[in-house]
Amino acid sequence: MTAADDTERVNGGCLCGAVRYQLKPPLRAVVACHCRQCRRTSGNYVSATSVPRENFALTSSDGLKWYRSSDSARRGFCGECGSSLFWSADARDTITIMSGTIDGETGLRTVAHICVADKGDYYELNPSEPQYDGLDYPEP
Repeated sequence: MTAADDTERVNGGCLCGAVRYQLKPPLRAVVACHCRQCRRTSGNYVSATSVPRENFALTSSDGLKWYRSSDSARRGFCGECGSSLFWSADARDTITIMSGTIDGETGLRTVAHICVADKGDYYELNPSEPQYDGLDYPEP
């Protein structure tokens, strides 16, 4: 993404401001992941959107740290305040952004729950929202 682009942008970042980013819409609808890794990094399940990598730009990355959480993906977080920010799969041309880190209203809606076989026992899911046991689901 270049500064010459004049389309409306979506901004976001971590709790302390050491990591800030900018996204060029459209953003994918929200998918909630209930896998053990997502629950451990967030303290609950993760609700996330995504954009193509070329529509993602860091505007401040002083606190950004990456953790290789598997052989095929890594997670971005703020090393200052601990905010969970990104999930990046090596083989995908998109980057996943934690929806709660977006500034202001998003206009996004949850369209699927994945890895529900790993769901925590301390919360319930909305039965009207599609649920998948694993990672595979029809892309919104």
